[in-house]
Amino acid sequence: MSRLKRVTAATRAGWHSFLRRRTAVFFTFFFPVIIVAIFAGLVQTQPTGGGIFAEPPAYYIPGYLAVVVLFTPLSRVGSEIARHRDGNQFEKLATTPLERWEWLLAQTLVNVVVIGLAGLLLLGLTVLVTGVSIPVTPATLLLIPFVAVGVALFCGIGALLGNFSDSQDGVVAASNAIALPLLFLSETFVTPDLLPAWFRPAVGLSPLTYFSRGVRALTYSGETLSAVTTNLAVLCVLALFFFAAGAVTIPRTD
Repeated sequence: MSRLKRVTAATRAGWHSFLRRRTAVFFTFFFPVIIVAIFAGLVQTQPTGGGIFAEPPAYYIPGYLAVVVLFTPLSRVGSEIARHRDGNQFEKLATTPLERWEWLLAQTLVNVVVIGLAGLLLLGLTVLVTGVSIPVTPATLLLIPFVAVGVALFCGIGALLGNFSDSQDGVVAASNAIALPLLFLSETFVTPDLLPAWFRPAVGLSPLTYFSRGVRALTYSGETLSAVTTNLAVLCVLALFFFAAGAVTIPRTD
């Protein structure tokens, strides 16, 4: 079996495995609805009020997308690795030609499709609830690689969490402990001017920052294409690094 066929088969198996978990399917798509309903529909924004949510509604589109791009891969991939380890599934995979990085690539592709659909739903709800208008230009299509690369990046980090956590509960706890600070300290919902001056340089250490900057440039701020591609390039480098790190640390059984 060729490498392409192996990855395709593993991706198909991962997709059907996801669909069989109806609770996971429900919350994967219902969670964005809750976020948009609370923050965009109920809390709303106050452009002249100061503090959090003081920017126009379109400013927070990267934050809404970041919810699914960040939380879902961390918990899903980490839990999948922990479940495979606890069920001795990696021993069974070792008897097949499928390599560890191919297995992780298949899991990543499944997450890209799932989160891409959830992100599309989220964008539609945001437009419907807040009335924001997203620029429709050829450059807007760059949202697709931003979401795909962002998902791959956090799939890699999720793989690391799954490999170093001793249980599925540990994965969930670790993913929440990482995701919550990143969600609010990566130029998503909290603007940099609200943070202490001494802390602002640390925002650049968050991988999610480059996702939010790039998405905001495409949907709100209208920055130059070079600024968009720079953030995408940084995101790609980080994604390759964390994907490789996650693949290397997947348990060896051969």
